[in-house]
Amino acid sequence: MKQHGVDTPTKKPAGSAGNASRRKFLGMGAVLGGLLTACQTTDIGEEKGPSPLGRPLRAYGERSANETSQRFMRPGKHPELGATRTPLQDSHGMITPSGLHFERHHAGIPDIDPAEHRLMIHGMVERPLIFTVEEIRRLPSVSQIHFVECAGNGGGEWGAKTAPSAELSHGLASCSEWTGVPLRLLLEEAGVKSGASWLLAEGADACHMQRSVPLDKALDDVIVAYGQNGEAIRPEQGYPLRLVVPGFEGNMNVKWLRRIKVDDTPYMTRNETSKYSELQDDGTAWIFTYPMDAKSVITYPSGGHKLNSQGAHEIRGLAWSGRGTISRVEVSTDDGGTWQDAELQEPRLPMAFTRFRIPWSWEGGDVVIQSRSTDDTGYVQPPTAALIEERGTKSVYHHNGIKAWKVNADGSVTNADA
Repeated sequence: MKQHGVDTPTKKPAGSAGNASRRKFLGMGAVLGGLLTACQTTDIGEEKGPSPLGRPLRAYGERSANETSQRFMRPGKHPELGATRTPLQDSHGMITPSGLHFERHHAGIPDIDPAEHRLMIHGMVERPLIFTVEEIRRLPSVSQIHFVECAGNGGGEWGAKTAPSAELSHGLASCSEWTGVPLRLLLEEAGVKSGASWLLAEGADACHMQRSVPLDKALDDVIVAYGQNGEAIRPEQGYPLRLVVPGFEGNMNVKWLRRIKVDDTPYMTRNETSKYSELQDDGTAWIFTYPMDAKSVITYPSGGHKLNSQGAHEIRGLAWSGRGTISRVEVSTDDGGTWQDAELQEPRLPMAFTRFRIPWSWEGGDVVIQSRSTDDTGYVQPPTAALIEERGTKSVYHHNGIKAWKVNADGSVTNADA
């Protein structure tokens, strides 16, 4: 498996991130103090008369009507095809709400009765097995926080670079807590035969989505998941069963999982040959480049936001890596001239979103801000120019170049490369 990108030098030791951010924050005391003292006080007297009752109870919790963030929908030629994107610019913390998790569908969303659904494991196994959903839910389970990212996330950044928001440039990535059964338990029960090295995962959607998965990955950390963020997986996310393949490109996390066939060779399916392979300028293509390399994006301020005043602001964003844990995020507020370490929010988990933050005082005028991440393998997120030099511009997959936003003098924020 080939690791993409070109490492770029860093300027500060990784261990300095938290202390540097705190020192900078304390150094902004005067700015923050001025901001707070500028706020006018209001005399609030005691209420006269009874307060009105609130709304009645609901059977299922809903968000406030004042919160209107929605996924961007991009349908294909037919309503059953297409994708939605997570509004990362409105996100808080590391977990994506289930209702805002991005979607990518190739043949629509099947309506599956869990009582009728089955998962078959066969091929190079001693005991072919068929599991009901109820049987899988009775087995020892795990809960793990992982991101899922479409391999095409950021694909538009190869060329025109016109994505106006974090949602449109990076919104094919989301992070959830997944609950289910380790796939290795099911494979051990079936008894994998000697010589097996791959498996084929197949979904129950109309196109029977199929992807080959290396057996060593399947025996490591892959989950047959039935839960997401504390409830059953939603139909759009693969109800009642799906694969979660931590760190690997999203299409391998097969939804509506119905069949796993163990074999000694990859199956070279349509979605790992003609699709989800990376065309190079010389006409060759990379295949099986499964892990998603380290990436980050500033979510505030980002394209579509507007700063209404100069002074204190907090730059914040998300970073993730399919090869491990984010160990460092640097932020530049002078178009890459200098970099400062951001504070990383705990917990920092492998193959999961990491929230980063850094205080910043905007003095007005045009400013270009950007972030770059480093994971615990030492890999540093490269500039897009380095990716293009290495791989050309014909690929639409695995783009993890540095993303820059321009804060304009009027406070509006736009794509710096548009």
